[in-house]
Amino acid sequence: MTRVLVTGGTGVLGRALVERLKERAEVRVLSRREGLPTGSVRGDLESGTGLAQALDGVDAIAHCATSADYRHPERDVAQTRRLLAERGERPLTYISIVGVDEIPFAYYRAKLNSELAIAQSGAPWTVLRATQFHDLVLRFLRPIARPPIALVPNLTVQPVDVGDVADRMADLVLGEPAGRVPDMGGPEVTALPDLMRTYLSVAGLQRRVLRMPVRLPGRTMAAFRGGAHLTPDHPDGRVTFAEYLERLRQSDGTISSAY
Repeated sequence: MTRVLVTGGTGVLGRALVERLKERAEVRVLSRREGLPTGSVRGDLESGTGLAQALDGVDAIAHCATSADYRHPERDVAQTRRLLAERGERPLTYISIVGVDEIPFAYYRAKLNSELAIAQSGAPWTVLRATQFHDLVLRFLRPIARPPIALVPNLTVQPVDVGDVADRMADLVLGEPAGRVPDMGGPEVTALPDLMRTYLSVAGLQRRVLRMPVRLPGRTMAAFRGGAHLTPDHPDGRVTFAEYLERLRQSDGTISSAY
């Protein structure tokens, strides 16, 4: 049975990916914390401590870890390079973001630099870029839905379900290394104000929704307005935002509490 090391295995995507891989492979989750859950191994992508031991006997790597530190995005690149230095010839599959090569946002640039480091490492690799997860869109909408009037940026997004991405990632991790594979987006390209109305409807909230024109200057916002974060030719996700919200509502009874 293939043995896979998953970095970021306790994150939103990582948890979903681990569940899917467990059905088809022996899975190890890299963790820095004490009191490790079953199937986890100690290792630190910052210092490199424990990485060699965590990788011992592993056949493939799924790299989902991210610092999500927008003030110091270079940490992501440093962690990726640390992992690459220890991985040997093991194939590595990396999750990235649609538009990292066109949107000059620092965190996106870090993801792009991680991609480049992986591609230049000399060992087998696969990179999948996905659009924003439904979870992230919901985290954005919740706070601006609190006032009586919801002012929503008039931007278009293409959110994708994390479970759909985990399904695709699992196939890639256990398949042959494929380099940069086609991007993956959600099934619908939709304006944020429309997603807000969907959220309010499912949550049972009454709010007036106003579209807020995005007039912020700079190349980053221009790239978002131009749709660099979208992949309309690859609406590969199956679960819509409305379906995601309804599933969430049925699971815990509410979707309006703090994330």
